[in-house]
Amino acid sequence: MDEEKIVIDNQTGQVINNAKPAKTSKQHPVLYLVLVAIISLSCGLAGGYVAARYTTPQTVIYKSDSQNVNPSFATDGSIQSVIASVKDSVVEINTETIETNDFYSFFGISGNNLVEGAGSGVIISKDGYIVTNNHVIDSANTIKVRLTNGEVYDAALIATDSKSDVAVIKIDAKDLTCATVGNSDNLLVGDSVIAIGNPLGSLGGTATDGIISSLNREVTVNNEKMNLIQTNAAINSGNSGGGLFNAAGELIGIVNAKSVGSSVEGLGFAIPINDVMKVVDQLIENGYVTDRATLGVKVTELAQDTKGYKAGLYIQSTIDGSGAQKAGLKPYDRIIAINDTEISSYTDLSSQLQNYNVGDTVKITIVRDGQQMDVDVTLTGPIQE
Repeated sequence: MDEEKIVIDNQTGQVINNAKPAKTSKQHPVLYLVLVAIISLSCGLAGGYVAARYTTPQTVIYKSDSQNVNPSFATDGSIQSVIASVKDSVVEINTETIETNDFYSFFGISGNNLVEGAGSGVIISKDGYIVTNNHVIDSANTIKVRLTNGEVYDAALIATDSKSDVAVIKIDAKDLTCATVGNSDNLLVGDSVIAIGNPLGSLGGTATDGIISSLNREVTVNNEKMNLIQTNAAINSGNSGGGLFNAAGELIGIVNAKSVGSSVEGLGFAIPINDVMKVVDQLIENGYVTDRATLGVKVTELAQDTKGYKAGLYIQSTIDGSGAQKAGLKPYDRIIAINDTEISSYTDLSSQLQNYNVGDTVKITIVRDGQQMDVDVTLTGPIQE
């Protein structure tokens, strides 16, 4: 049976359909999916501003040796027992980002704006490796981590992956309490879960409980289709990067999104921990995800017909050494299909590429100078420019 899919309008956040594939979409009440880089406050016209950005709710722990993971937490299954066992493995994250505001700069006013952000993270090794969301630390100039005992550390960014919304940071500490990683493939709808994080950026260590409402929920977030765990545990701004734990005290997901709206309650989402740890291993070992199949192009999405160009997905440039370059794809080529599956947006392209492996050859259908043609492209892994 096909899983239901949620598709979010990238501009408004509105759910634009919630229907099974190949069937007519039905209209639904307005929902909004947020990553909780949502709340922003600004003041002052001259000299820049200070804003608050609260981020919400994207196997083995780097070679997973026994010194870096705790044995399974001993709990009696009660909520109190689980929280007591895992709370010290969840941290508060605070960031500062210096952003340039071109609007102010145009008028000769200082365009350097300090943006403060807050989120959560989960300790995955005793020596200070922490997993969080990419959107929690994206572009941050400084990252600080606060433990449950009140100690604050400067954190170094190890690596981040925007496609999966996963990032790894590290603090210089020892003998930390780290989470026991569970197996998200064994989850069932109805399983009890506990979310622990830093809601509102000021309530670190907050725990909420609920159940798993759905598995493999396909949600489009920031133009990326993700298969997420859905839960009714309360998720708020600042919970991003926090942990979703089962009744055994095992980490089974990383919180990364929620749906909000006047008629919405209990729609939170988390990245399955098996998916997270596959990315984490590669980020720590290589600095990026090495086994993801890529076309090797930078693209531009045209929303409507403009100056002789039809709406669609255009190649902006090809990456040196990529399959696209070797196959002869060029700037201004409009991609309309992969292996006869229609492509009209970046989301379509990204979703289709997830079905292939590095080394696979795919048929890319393009339109060039008004002529449709097929080009065979051998997919490569990510190429570091």
